[in-house]
Amino acid sequence: MLAKPRQPEAGIEAQVLAEAAALDALYGNLTPVEIIARAATERFAGEIAAVSSFGADSAVLLHMIAEVDRKLPVIFLDTGKHFGETLDYRDALAADFGLTDIRVITPDEAALARIDPTGNLHQTSTDACCDVRKVEPMARGVEPFRAWFTGRKRFQAATRAALPVFEQVGPRFRINPLARWTTSDLADYMRKHALRENPLVAYGYLSIGCFPCTQIVKPGEDARSGRWAGQAKTECGIHLSGLEQSLTDASL
Repeated sequence: MLAKPRQPEAGIEAQVLAEAAALDALYGNLTPVEIIARAATERFAGEIAAVSSFGADSAVLLHMIAEVDRKLPVIFLDTGKHFGETLDYRDALAADFGLTDIRVITPDEAALARIDPTGNLHQTSTDACCDVRKVEPMARGVEPFRAWFTGRKRFQAATRAALPVFEQVGPRFRINPLARWTTSDLADYMRKHALRENPLVAYGYLSIGCFPCTQIVKPGEDARSGRWAGQAKTECGIHLSGLEQSLTDASL
């Protein structure tokens, strides 16, 4: 029997785009926990993960996920440039919530040796540094799954103001259950459930990435203004087209 012809990649992506729009219309106005439950136990059961930076407000999404399924895989990109507090916070939250499947993804050692042998690439090209330490590892981390959750919110930056709950990334789905939440919503949830806070928040770090490229946020600035301060760069790339290209690469 002849094998069934494979659907062209462009056709798959168009289908995912249409499905994402339909899911956003159907579930986008539900509560975050309801969105997580519908996605994790129904629509993408067994085929979904979460991606967490264990940053400033990561506890909220991770607590909700634990309420639905503590065994859900949680992907953490260990760039080799994280604050020590972030790594400690990761382990503490996993213990707090009983998360049983934290998957630590690291940069490709051969690529690092070739592209960033001194570990100082961030000083000359933050984009190249993010590509090798975040974008490529992220593509490997989510490759086994059809969908993944993120903790992104619309209020975080102007570039996220129109963020949907369900979106297409190559042949996969990205789900942002907290997209519509505000800083007050997050604070209320943290207090209600007595969630552990990332210790760096107390020092004024409101969006936490790698230590060389993260600064304290000044009063009146948006939460992500401390990332790559003084540069036009606003995203590391794991939420942009570079990841989509990696995810549709035939080598994955």
